[in-house]
Order: sequence, then structure tokens, then C-alpha cells
Amino acid sequence: MAVALGKKIPDFEIETTGGAFGAGEMAGPLVLYFYPKDHTPGCTTESEGFRDAHAALRRAKATVLGVSRDTLASHERFRAALDLPFHLGSDADEALCEAFGVIKLKNMYGRQVRGIERSTFVIGADRTLLRAWRGVKVPGHVDEVLAFVKSL
Repeated sequence: MAVALGKKIPDFEIETTGGAFGAGEMAGPLVLYFYPKDHTPGCTTESEGFRDAHAALRRAKATVLGVSRDTLASHERFRAALDLPFHLGSDADEALCEAFGVIKLKNMYGRQVRGIERSTFVIGADRTLLRAWRGVKVPGHVDEVLAFVKSL
């Protein structure tokens, strides 16, 4: 059962490039974005967008966390290459992806493969799911997330 708007998200802990991160550590809103793969064009553009908006998101008291199934070593290289000021979480066992319902069957070169559907969630400090974007198209997305976070 995937998370639902207006409901509490399940407790979670995920290994990130900054150590373990758990739902109980949120002091303000959490911008949790799921992306398919490090070092790919769409994921690079999306992550750069969150990087460029990071100062404004922090002024709105938000924490940003990007999540994919890539390893922490891959995340470290991706963070360094893009100079990302926020951490990336490794969900190799897909537990967090499943909780948020972002694993989908996708067509890749004529084959069906399981992968992450690009999605972003804003979670309140009380762990309530405030907003969800699924099937995200990258252009303009970060601006929409920032506008929502500023409205809180």
C-alpha cells in the first residue's frame, strides 16, 4: 500500500551519502525525490534543478533528499560531479520505493523492465504527506516544488 495524501508516511531509515537518515529526523518539510539512475540525462537535469533551488528550499526550512536504487559509491560520484549540496539515499532493496509506490514496469528498448517512476513528495515535519508528483517531467518541476514549499 503506497503512501496517501494527508496521511502519515511510514517510519523509515535509509543509508545516504551523509549517513543514516530516518523519518524522525525531519525538523521541517522534506522534499523526497525518487529518480531512476545516477549519471543519466534526465536525472542529472533534475538533480541540478534541486541543487540550484537548494538555497531557496533551505530558506523555506525544507530538507532535500534524492533516492534511487544506485549504490552509495555511485551516489558519491554523482554528488561530486554535480556539486550537490544535499544527500542521496540508496534504496537497493527497494523498501522505500515500494512504500511510496514508485516502482513501475517501464518499456526500455522494447522490453519491460522494473524501474523507478520519477516522483517527488513533500512531507511535513509531522510525517504527513502534503503533496505528491508522480510521472514527473523534469522541465519546470523544481519550480513547482519550490512554490509549494514556500506556500507552507
